Formats: sequence, C-alpha cells, structure tokens
Amino acid sequence: MNKEEIVLDLLSSYRRLTARMKQLEKTSVGPGIRLSAVSEDDKLQELHRELRKLSSCMYLDERELQIESAAHANLTKYPLGTRAQLKEVKRVRESASPEDEQLLKELESKIKKVLEARAGSSSSEGYRGVLDKISELQDLERRKREIDEALEALEEFEPQYAQLLKLRYIEGKQAEFVASELGIVDRTFRRWKQKAVQELVRFMSA
Repeated sequence: MNKEEIVLDLLSSYRRLTARMKQLEKTSVGPGIRLSAVSEDDKLQELHRELRKLSSCMYLDERELQIESAAHANLTKYPLGTRAQLKEVKRVRESASPEDEQLLKELESKIKKVLEARAGSSSSEGYRGVLDKISELQDLERRKREIDEALEALEEFEPQYAQLLKLRYIEGKQAEFVASELGIVDRTFRRWKQKAVQELVRFMSA
C-alpha cells in the first residue's frame, strides 16, 4: 500500500476506531472502575514528580529505603509508566547481586500489586488481560490523535478539503450528500477528494 492508500484506510476506519475506543473505555476492570480511568497515568506521574521533591526518608520506611537504594544501584534508566518500570526491574534483577536481587524481587512484587489493584481483583481476565486492553486503547487514541491533528492542520490550509474528508469519513456521509453540501458536482468531488488525501498525507508525514 502507498501512503495515500494507508491514509484512506485510516480515514475509512475512523468511525470503527472511535466506536472501539468507547467500548474499551466502558470496560469494567473492578468495582466502580472503568478502563479509561486505569489507562491514565497522568495523576500517578504527577504524584511521582511531587514525591521526588521530598527526601525519600520522609515517606519510605527502612525496608523501602533499602529497596530504593538497590533500584538506584542497578537501574540504568527510569522509564515512565508502571508497566515499563516493571519490565525494567525484571531485566536488571537477573544481573544483580544476591542481596539486591531479593530487594528488586520485592520491588517487582510491589509494582505487580499496583497493576493488580488497577486491574481490579474481580476482573476475570486478570491484570495481564486488562493491560492488553489498555495497550489497545492507548494505540487507538494515538491513531485517532494523529488523524485529528492532521485534519486540523488541513483545515487551516484548505478548509474545503478538510470539510470534505470530515463529512465523508468522520461523519460517514455518502459521496452524493457531501458533494451537495459543498455545492460541487461529482467530478469536482472526486478531484477534491484526491487532492485532500494528498495534502493529508503531507501533514501526517510531517
């Protein structure tokens, strides 16, 4: 597939994409908890940033301070996101000293408990199944954002092209309706659509 075909495929799948996002967002992963809330790490990351301003001895006990020390001694990078952190801890634990390995094992267990709490203990899929759905939701959100941002840029450049694509693909209107709405004939509609897709490709490739 060339770039224009890929963009057309993305546009054609836009409504299905948003429908799947809504379905995933409403998925229950525990008592009163929806997947949309679980997938957002913003508040947790903000808490991490606030805690980093304090001395760790103010909010960690002695054992937790030992775990923190082992983590600093072995981790070479500190990824954002709980899942990425768990993966990194697992990776470095294998090459750590026996004492640090035990401490990192405890850290790994604590991270897993956080993930399990987010997933909800009553979830029939378990936290791994929920994580798969979170990854799918975040991927769909990224794809939707790419399309939305490209269409916004196109609207600034050629408003009629953006309107054509939105009516045809985002709202799912028939070609005849779109042409009538824009006040153009079918031949002009087909020419505009080709040019609109070409311009959208440029914005999505930028």
